[in-house]
Amino acid sequence: MSKRTHDVAGFTLVLDKIVMVSGLFEAKNNEGWAFNVRLVSGARVAVKKPDRNAAVLERELLIKALNTHDP
Repeated sequence: MSKRTHDVAGFTLVLDKIVMVSGLFEAKNNEGWAFNVRLVSGARVAVKKPDRNAAVLERELLIKALNTHDP
């Protein structure tokens, strides 16, 4: 059984509650790079990183956790 949660940007997300992970995009106001995570409740978590490589890595780790998660 794999881990049911994933830590990202100061949040601990329950993998069973994630319904969408957006693509990577440049954040507004020169805040670096970002992607959004939408939860079953409709809540949205915005993950922002100062550089593109850090954002890509963070998003890829979350996607990997989702793909290997056993509900």
